[in-house]
Amino acid sequence: MKVAIGGPLKVTFRPWVEGLENIPAEGAAILASNHLSFSDSFFLPAVLDRKVTFIAKAEYFTTPGIKGKLTAAFFKGVGQLPVDRSGARGAGEAAIRSGIQVIESGELFGIYPEGTRSPDGRLYRGKPGGLARVALATGAPVIPVAMIDTEKIQPPGKVLPKVMRPGIRIGKPLDFSRYQGMEHDRFVLRALTDEVMYEIMKLSGQEYVDIYATAAKRQIADAAKAEKEADKAARAALAKAEKEQAAREQAERARTEKDRADRDRPAS
Repeated sequence: MKVAIGGPLKVTFRPWVEGLENIPAEGAAILASNHLSFSDSFFLPAVLDRKVTFIAKAEYFTTPGIKGKLTAAFFKGVGQLPVDRSGARGAGEAAIRSGIQVIESGELFGIYPEGTRSPDGRLYRGKPGGLARVALATGAPVIPVAMIDTEKIQPPGKVLPKVMRPGIRIGKPLDFSRYQGMEHDRFVLRALTDEVMYEIMKLSGQEYVDIYATAAKRQIADAAKAEKEADKAARAALAKAEKEQAAREQAERARTEKDRADRDRPAS
């Protein structure tokens, strides 16, 4: 896949990279990145010599039919790991188990602490579960990564990607050994996650928003829904006003015609 996809990506988009020396030549590490676009999981592995394993929902690997098999083969080829989101605690616990397995195999584990793509290009609060618990359970260093301008390549609603140069900044590894054995302390999980997000913010230059991206998406969706409903109500009010105006004009024409008829009627 690095040849089939990574090569053409680098030739076509020519991504620039800073901080490649911060990626270890061997041994486990966690790559914690901001998340601007679906293509983030392709550009980052494309510029690295080593394999990076990300997590993806299991449905990508279990969809029946030819399309499903092709999709599964594609995601396996680009280093995606299926995660079963069912169960009481869903994707969170599954992601943690998967991440620990990758790290224990001595590989690079890629994770997006925001939990979902940014809805507006800003950097959102990191979720303290997956990243922090994998880091503390394994002792692996956390390497902050900033994807730059990947959201501009294929904005929502656009079918064809825009050919431009995205960027990738890779920060220095962060050591959290001082928190070893404290993976069940929620304040430690929060502090570790916030420290990583701060480093990502410095690398990316993004505006930081201290709410979860999922909450921001709900707010944006609610605002869009309210705007749509207001627009619908405004159109309905306009249609009603036009209908009433048309009725008044028709009534006025009827009165005018009646008055004319009355004037033209011969006196008895």
